[in-house]
Amino acid sequence: MAIDRRVKRSPELAWLITGPLALVTLGLTALTLRKSPEPLGEWLLALVFFALFLGSELTVLQFEIRRHGFVLTLADIPFVLALAYLPPVTLLIVRVAVYALVQWHRRAMPVKAAFNVSLMAAATACANLVVLPITPVNPRDPTSWVVLMVAVLTSVVVSFIGVTGVISLVQGRFAPQETAATVVPGFIVAVITTTIGLAILLILQQGPAAFALMAVLLVFFVVAYRSYARSMTQHRTLTEIYDLTGAISDTPHDGTLPDVLLARVRRVLQAEYATLWLPAQGRHPEVLLSARADDKGLLDVAGAPESLRKQAVEAGQTVAAGAKFGDDQLRAQLREHGTKDAIVVPLRASSAVIGTLEVAGRLGDNLSFDPGDVRLLEAIAAHAAVAVENNRLVDRLRFDAYHDTLTALPNRRRINQALEEAVRVRAPGEVVAVLMFDVDGLRDVNDSLGHAAGDQLLAEVATRLRTLSPPAALVGRVGGDEFVVTLRQPNAEAALQLAAELRSQLQNPMTFGSLTLDVDTAVGLSLHPEHGSDPATLLQRADVATHSAKALAGGVQLFDLALESRSVRRLGLAGDLRRALDNDELEVYFQPKVTLRDRRLVGVECLARWEHPTHGAVQPEDFVAVAEHTGQLARLTEVVLREGLRRARQWVDAGRPLSVAVNLSPRTLVDPAFPDRVDELLQEYGVSPDRLTLEITEDGVVDGVDRLLPTLRRLYDLGVHLSVDDFGTGYSSLSYLRRLPVHEVKVDRSFVQGMATDPGDLAIVRAVVDISRHFGLSVVAEGVESELTLELLEEIGCDIGQGFLFSRPLPYERLEAWLGAQTDAEPTPLGEVRRLRAVG
Repeated sequence: MAIDRRVKRSPELAWLITGPLALVTLGLTALTLRKSPEPLGEWLLALVFFALFLGSELTVLQFEIRRHGFVLTLADIPFVLALAYLPPVTLLIVRVAVYALVQWHRRAMPVKAAFNVSLMAAATACANLVVLPITPVNPRDPTSWVVLMVAVLTSVVVSFIGVTGVISLVQGRFAPQETAATVVPGFIVAVITTTIGLAILLILQQGPAAFALMAVLLVFFVVAYRSYARSMTQHRTLTEIYDLTGAISDTPHDGTLPDVLLARVRRVLQAEYATLWLPAQGRHPEVLLSARADDKGLLDVAGAPESLRKQAVEAGQTVAAGAKFGDDQLRAQLREHGTKDAIVVPLRASSAVIGTLEVAGRLGDNLSFDPGDVRLLEAIAAHAAVAVENNRLVDRLRFDAYHDTLTALPNRRRINQALEEAVRVRAPGEVVAVLMFDVDGLRDVNDSLGHAAGDQLLAEVATRLRTLSPPAALVGRVGGDEFVVTLRQPNAEAALQLAAELRSQLQNPMTFGSLTLDVDTAVGLSLHPEHGSDPATLLQRADVATHSAKALAGGVQLFDLALESRSVRRLGLAGDLRRALDNDELEVYFQPKVTLRDRRLVGVECLARWEHPTHGAVQPEDFVAVAEHTGQLARLTEVVLREGLRRARQWVDAGRPLSVAVNLSPRTLVDPAFPDRVDELLQEYGVSPDRLTLEITEDGVVDGVDRLLPTLRRLYDLGVHLSVDDFGTGYSSLSYLRRLPVHEVKVDRSFVQGMATDPGDLAIVRAVVDISRHFGLSVVAEGVESELTLELLEEIGCDIGQGFLFSRPLPYERLEAWLGAQTDAEPTPLGEVRRLRAVG
C-alpha cells in the first residue's frame, strides 16, 4: 500500500485565511466608501442582479474542444454588468448574499462556507477598487472595457491566491505543474466570459428592443446547449470506456491491473473511492483494493459498506444507493458507514460472479451519482471482468510453467531461477547447497498398487520435504522421483548434516489406506562455489552424487570430481562403443570352471573385454552401463553369445566339448523376443542348449521377478541352463529361489574369499550350498583364490569352483595354451575331458 507524502492538516486551519480575508474586505469597502460615498442604488436593479447572480452560480457549462475539456461558469457575465450598473457597496452586498445562499443550498461545512463567502467578498471588493476611478462606467468607451476586463481578472487572481493558500495550508504546498494546470484555464475562461459580458453590455445600450433580442438568443442558447450536453455526455462516456478498455488491454500481466483500473474508474466517475474486490479462489487470496482521492497507490479499505457488496454478490445484480436512487434501507446503511452514495457492480465470468467493482462518495458537495453513472460503471465492469479473468488465466499459466502439476512444488525451470538468485546474493563464507533426493521403490509401488498410489507417495514426500526443510529453503521436484532442496548454508558440514536429518525424517513410515510403506531416499549434494557457478552444473553434479549415494550405507553423498569423471567418461564412451561393436573391437575372454571333486574342466564363463585406443582397458561395468543407456545392450549380448557359441562348436568338433556361460542384464530378459533369438543362435552354430548357461544377477531377478518369469520359463523350456549370479548379496533370496526355473546358483565372491578367515562368511556359503542341494541345484563358487578356500568348499559339498587359483580370464589363444599346459586329456564315451594336473 503506497503512502501519500503530502502533509494533511485539519480543515479548521482555513479560518487562518478566512479571518484576514474578511478584514481585507472590510478595509477595501471602507476605502471605497471614502472615495465614492454613493447611496446603495435602486433596490429593483439590485434584485434583478441578485437573480442573475443566483442563476449563474447554479449553472455550469462544459465544452470539449479537440479532446480538451473546458468548464465555463456564467457568474463573470452578470459580474461585468453589475460592475457597470451597480454601486460598489450594493454589488458587494448582493454578491455576498447570493454566495451565502448558494453555500447553504450545497450544504457546505461551516468552515468551508465561511471561507468561500469571505473569498468572494474580497475578490469583489478588489474588483470594485479597480473600477472605482472610472465610475460611472461608460459602456461605449473602450477604456472602460479594458478596466472592466482588468477588474474581473483581478477578482480571478484574488480567488486563485485564496484557494491556493488554503489548500497549501491544509494539504501541503502545490506542485508547479498543479499551479500551471489551475491558473491557465482559469484565466482563459475569465477572458471568454468577460468578453461575452462586454458584448451583452454593448447590446443593452441599443434600447428596449435589445432585451427582446437577448431573450431570443438566451432561449436558443439553452436549447442548443442541452442538445450539445446530451451529445457530449454520450461521446464522453464512449470515449472513457474506450480509453479505459485500451489501458486495461495494454496493462502487462504483472499484477498492476488494479492500479490502472481503479485509478481510471475513480477519475472517470469522479468518486472518492473506487474499489476492486475479489474473493479467495484456489491459491489466490482475497483481494480488497481501493483508489482514494488525494492518496497515491492503493489502500486495503473500501468506501462502500460491506452489506451492499454482499447483496450484489448474492443477487448477481448491481446495487446502488444515493440521493437519486436506492431505497431508504440502503441509504440508512450508507449514512451509518459515513458515505453519501455508492454503486456496487458484480464482475461476471460466464455465469459466475468473480468479484465486484465499486465506487463510493461522488466528489462535490452538491453532486451525486445518477443512473447514467450506474450504466457507465456496469459497462466498465464488463471489460474489467474479462481483464481480471485473463490476468488470472495468465497467472495460472505462469504458475503451471514454473511448478510441478502433481505436487505444486517449483519445477526445474523455477529451481534454475532460484539458484541463479541464490548464487548472486550469496554472502562471503556461505555456500549454496543443492540437495537432491531420489525416492527408492517408486516403481515397485506403481507396479504393485498402481500409479495413483505412486502419485500419492510422491505427494507425501513433497509435503514432508516442504514441512521439514528450513523456512529459507526452496523445495522443488525436478524429475519423476527426484526432489531438490536448495538453500544457503554456512559450510559443507552443515549441508551434509541437514541432508542426513531430512533423509532420516523421510524414512518414517507412510500410510496409504490400510498399507504402511517404509520409503527410503538417496541424497546427493553439490555446493556453490566449490562445485560450480551455474544452476545446470550444480543440478547435474548433485544428480551424479545421488546415483553414487544409492550404493552407500548412509545414503548421502557429497559430489566429488572423481564421480563426475567416471560419468563423463561413460558418456564419451557411447559413440566409441558403437564403433567398437561395428568393427569387432571387443574381445571375449574365457575363465575356466572346474569341478571341485575331481578337478575336471566342465566349462568356461565368457567375459567381454574392451581395450580402448585412448583410455586403455575399459571396466566391464562401465561399458555395460553405457550399452544399457544407449540401446546397444542387445548388440553387446549377441556379440558375446556368438563368440561363446562359436568356440563351443569348435570344442565339440575337436572332440572335447565344453559348456559356455554368458552374463545377462535384467533388461535383456524384459525383451520377449530374446528367447527366440537364443534359439536361432543355437541352431545357427549347432550347439546343444544344455551347453549354454545364462547367468542373471540375483538383484536383477529379485527386483522384477514377476516381469522376468515368462522369459526365464521360455529359456528353461529351450533346454538352456539358467544360473543365479552373485547369490547372497540380494534380499529375500531364498524365498524367491524356489519360484525361479534355474539350474545353478553362483555364490558371490565376497563370501567365498572371506570364508577361510570369517566364520560368518563360511556359514553363509554353507547355508547356500545346503539350501541349493535341497532345491536340486548345483553350486558354483566364484573367487576361489587359495588352497584353504578350495578345501573348505570341497568339505561343505560345493560342486564347481571358479577363480584365480585355477586361472584368470584368458583370450581364446591363451586358453588353448593353458589347456595344453595345465590339463590332461581323459577319454570318455561323450568325448575328451580335460582334468587339471595340479592346482595353484
